[in-house]
Amino acid sequence: MRYVKPHFYDSFVCTAGDCPDTCCAGWQIMIDEESLERYENEPGEFGKILRNSIDWEEECFYQNNRRCAFLNDENLCDLYKALGPDALCDTCRMYPRHTEEYEGLRELSLSLSCPKAAKIILSCKEPVRFLEDDFEEFDFMMFSQLEDTRDVLFAVLQDRSLPLTLRISVSEQLTESYQNCIEEGRQFDIDDLLRECERHQKEGSLSEFISKHLSEKGADAASLHQWNRQKKELQVLRGLERLRPEWNQILDGAEKWLYQENEETYKNICKEFHQMYGALSNYKEEWENVGEQLMMFFVYTYFCGAVYDDMVCSKMEMALFSIRWVQEFLIVRWLENGKTLSMKDVEEISWRYAREVEHSDNNLNTLEDWLFENYYLIH
Repeated sequence: MRYVKPHFYDSFVCTAGDCPDTCCAGWQIMIDEESLERYENEPGEFGKILRNSIDWEEECFYQNNRRCAFLNDENLCDLYKALGPDALCDTCRMYPRHTEEYEGLRELSLSLSCPKAAKIILSCKEPVRFLEDDFEEFDFMMFSQLEDTRDVLFAVLQDRSLPLTLRISVSEQLTESYQNCIEEGRQFDIDDLLRECERHQKEGSLSEFISKHLSEKGADAASLHQWNRQKKELQVLRGLERLRPEWNQILDGAEKWLYQENEETYKNICKEFHQMYGALSNYKEEWENVGEQLMMFFVYTYFCGAVYDDMVCSKMEMALFSIRWVQEFLIVRWLENGKTLSMKDVEEISWRYAREVEHSDNNLNTLEDWLFENYYLIH
């Protein structure tokens, strides 16, 4: 078995009661079979409490006001306090550590939805490195091509000699061309596509690589802010399953601050934001680092999952959608704060977004299907 993880993976340590939120509220905590068997046989008075706190049909803990039955007023786990860390179910023991398993490969990552993990990911100043253990050759054509493609994407996304928007445009073009190869039965052209992208990067001519299909989209800071697209995408976000009630406030804030007036007002707000804090300001290096880390997170976590559904393009569109909306919500926070923004704001918006989108299979599947239909099939 081959294991791959980002270099900061092992630095995570839970902050427990000091966390600004809690992972024990807002969503179902599913219990694995081994833990269920232990809980069923736990002796004593606490064993009775434990069994009465489990929905045995759904195989999850009951909730009180959307909080786990064992989450106390100090945001600490009474089950942990009573029985120790070995008594935790797999979900509680592993979060925010995430595993994607393929044939012969396990990829480990941290979930952006955890405040501490978001801080680790977004405050990383160096390019992300991926550590490997127990390497075995994995002979599966599509997965091998996806890995190769992802390596090219990593190289482009972490090429800090280029503006972030150009890196994003190249990544979008590469995956769109990859998808075309799949749809047209030209899988053997994918290696040539990767070599072409690598050649353009080496020669400093990546703008030529994207000129075929993306020239009309532009490659500047404003290209992430498209009035009609953002309004449509906001309605898609509103239609997803809601995991936390406070998420409604964030969605309502975007409607109030950005989309109630007109396109000109919206563009002026985005321009001022980028001049004061974003891609056109003195904070450009910091801003682009955050965008790079977000893109790396989503591409690393989800891109190779296309081996199961052939929807390569939607995996990249998910990353682009996410970076757009983290940025939109940060503009709202900036306005709400009197046009100031801190790194804590960046981290909070990121993990709140990730909690809503990543921790519901329905939300992930719905969003990926919508992105594939609207940003690939319409081309």
